[in-house]
Amino acid sequence: MAWSRVARLALVFGVVSMALVMAGCSAEPEASPADGKLAVTVSVVPQQYFVERIGGEHVAVAVMVGPGDNPTTYEPKPAQLKALSLSAAYFSVGVPFESVWLDRIAGANPDMWIVDTIEGIERHPMDTHHHEGEEEAAGAPDPHVWVSPELVKIQASTIYEALAELDPDNAATYRANLDAFVDDIDGLISEIRGTLVGVEEGRFMVFHPSWGYFAEDFGMEQIAIEIGGQEPSAQEMAGLIEEARAEGIRVIFAQPEFNTVDAETIAEEIGGEVLLISPLAYDWLENLRTVANTFAEVLAE
Repeated sequence: MAWSRVARLALVFGVVSMALVMAGCSAEPEASPADGKLAVTVSVVPQQYFVERIGGEHVAVAVMVGPGDNPTTYEPKPAQLKALSLSAAYFSVGVPFESVWLDRIAGANPDMWIVDTIEGIERHPMDTHHHEGEEEAAGAPDPHVWVSPELVKIQASTIYEALAELDPDNAATYRANLDAFVDDIDGLISEIRGTLVGVEEGRFMVFHPSWGYFAEDFGMEQIAIEIGGQEPSAQEMAGLIEEARAEGIRVIFAQPEFNTVDAETIAEEIGGEVLLISPLAYDWLENLRTVANTFAEVLAE
């Protein structure tokens, strides 16, 4: 059976995404920090990458929501809460499970510093709907701030300041690592702008609205299938199908951590395909580079 180019791209991207995700550590914190490293915990896998880029060999990072888990509904395991007694700091990022669990996480180790990595970042509503040129925003703040390279620079600075205060002996190293990371981010921004230069109509449809900040950075716009954290009603599905047809959308983007049934339904109705992309891969730089290339190839058609 002949595969379409988008189908081949979906397979390749799925393999790449799995490799990137599996590069992250297990969600289970280590039993003890190794070799005297500064033990810290983060909420999601991309934060692990940020902390390790800045902390380097001086940090041991545990992740609450591991590869393949959903940060919207995740419940920490008892062993994870117990292991927090080893952490000097917990880096929060505003994902939904924190609203339920952050107090218990803090209570597991009263001496642990809770570092809010999104302090100073203006978050936008999760769900934005467009009707005949008008925009209506509603819902909880969008937590996916790490898909914006510009906002990651703010998070990286916050992480650096916390590590430098916790471990002043290595502050100079953390500063140098931060500067190198910011240089890489600036290079990524320039590269993505070049990649997307041929995308004139940057509207894309996704199941879970996790790419809003990325879209804002690069002059694009996401159309979300999931509304208010809920699957769309039959009427809303009909409207989304009509909108996809009107926009000439042929690819529905979905996230491997979420159910893809609604995305597949819309894709079938428009004679299109579902393509999986994840904001939760470990190698953040390479993942955003791959996502940008995917958007460029799909949206430039």
